[in-house]
Amino acid sequence: MLPREELLKGVENRDSIARVIDQAEQAIKTWEVVFTDFLSPPELIEIQRVFSRLTDVHLVAWGGYPQAERQRVAIARSELPLDQSQVAITVVEIAGNFLFDTATHRDFLGAMLGTGIVREKTGDIIILGERGAQAIVVPELAEFLQMSLQQVRSVPVKTQPIDINELKIREPKKKELTTVEASLRLDAIASAGFGMSRSKMVDFIDSGDVRVNWKEITQASSQLKTGDLIAIRGKGRLEVGEIAVTKKDRYRVQLTRYM
Repeated sequence: MLPREELLKGVENRDSIARVIDQAEQAIKTWEVVFTDFLSPPELIEIQRVFSRLTDVHLVAWGGYPQAERQRVAIARSELPLDQSQVAITVVEIAGNFLFDTATHRDFLGAMLGTGIVREKTGDIIILGERGAQAIVVPELAEFLQMSLQQVRSVPVKTQPIDINELKIREPKKKELTTVEASLRLDAIASAGFGMSRSKMVDFIDSGDVRVNWKEITQASSQLKTGDLIAIRGKGRLEVGEIAVTKKDRYRVQLTRYM
């Protein structure tokens, strides 16, 4: 048995982590590969941190493409081989003419959930503009959605499974930049990285629109470190790279902005 209470100590997503621990124990007992539902980025980060302490099991996460936010996790005994190809996912295409009634990510997700499925069974949704969208789901949902998902907003749609190689993923545009700041405060680094005033950045932070490593941060004075990922709703993401101290005791920070 795994040390459940020790593993759950201090975790934020306790229910999710507890379910994965149950599945890990099942994998140990049965010598089979066990799969979670789709997990959110904060859940994935915690699960990978918690399971890094264990030697009995190992896991691999995959959501259909390298930048996928929502991913399923495959869990197996450490003696068994495990790779991304074993993570069972399916892509469905939701095709329609959205030229005169543009649909957002929220619209497609809402229409899918409106068929009666739960969020945990769906991964990322890739919006294709006026042509519709592609959604990554657990395989057992593909046939159900094909029959049940027939409209998004006012637009009739045809939903059908497609090959994963047909995923239309656009590589994110990247911009490298360097800033020199007096501190590593969130408001200072983020305002430089996103090219906006510090007061505007504080407004975003105060309103709960800023996440660091997928956790909502409402303190402008929060300190950043190398590897941190800052996201602002609707503005993209910013990754903190190498940090060096200058001769004047200021911080030279390498940043990568994803747009």
